[in-house]
Amino acid sequence: MAQAYTQETEQHGAPEPTGSRARRLLDRLRRDRGIWRRGLVLAAIAVLLTLVMIFHAEIPNRVGNLGSLLETFLPWLGLLIPILLVLALVRRSASAVLSLVLPVSVWLNLFGGLMFADKSGGEGDLTVVTHNVNADNPDPAETAKDVAASGADVVALEELKSAAVPTYVRALKGTYPYHTVQGTVGLWSKYPLSGTRPVDIKLGWTRAMRTTVAAPDGRVAFYVAHLPSVRVKFNAGFTAGQRDDSADALGAAISDEPLDKVILLGDLNGTMNDRSLAPVTSQMRSAQGAAGDGFGFSWPASFPMARIDQIMVRGVSPVSAWTLPRTGSDHLPVAASVKL
Repeated sequence: MAQAYTQETEQHGAPEPTGSRARRLLDRLRRDRGIWRRGLVLAAIAVLLTLVMIFHAEIPNRVGNLGSLLETFLPWLGLLIPILLVLALVRRSASAVLSLVLPVSVWLNLFGGLMFADKSGGEGDLTVVTHNVNADNPDPAETAKDVAASGADVVALEELKSAAVPTYVRALKGTYPYHTVQGTVGLWSKYPLSGTRPVDIKLGWTRAMRTTVAAPDGRVAFYVAHLPSVRVKFNAGFTAGQRDDSADALGAAISDEPLDKVILLGDLNGTMNDRSLAPVTSQMRSAQGAAGDGFGFSWPASFPMARIDQIMVRGVSPVSAWTLPRTGSDHLPVAASVKL
């Protein structure tokens, strides 16, 4: 009797093979006639998401600059895909799951190269850094020290408060013997500067400049710019008119530049996807897009969501691009190495 009891217990208590459970689940799904009818709303949302990513440039800016707002945060639309996948699985909807192939394919086409491709090409001839240091930075000297520690040959700083300029000059002069400050932007260099002048970007005060750096491998025209901030207002939407006018003026100045080698450093208050920056982006390459790893988000420093701090080039080749550690600013410094 004891032996029989033991055998019976072993038979009934043995775990069911995993393969049997999987087969039963598949059989249950095959018999579920509503698996294709459920989740049609989720499938429609997936198709709508796909269309928004494909035709984002067609979304008008007439109402609150909605198109530019969308383009600023366009990569983040990808976060909707796993949410839709979870909802589709909860609903046990085959149609909703299969529809996600569309937004996944489009998102990878738009941003897969930024996320997964190794574009770094080794060391360049010149390393540059740009940093919006924040006018309310509590420790300008420490921020300057952090920037100098990057090893950059040329450093551009934006949002320089007049009272803090002497602090930056003192902290950087040991590494950078040449510098110029024009209004609220400045450039520090290991190599001589010439032809320095402010650039009028239609603001009424100076927030952009141009200078020539006599690098060992050739003369390079450097532009430093801080375009106006963009605001999101409840009664006006995404207001960017002043920024757009300044982008037009900056693009015109760069277009008229006589030197072949040009590097733009600055806080443009917009991403490379933002159509409003086309006067600039249409004639220059993004160092991050060409040679960086990942998106290189730079703002806000506490949780970067967009790359509005840009290094752009014309006539030179980016070989690597990256973000630097956080300083006392609300922006991250961004860096690039280029071949002249």
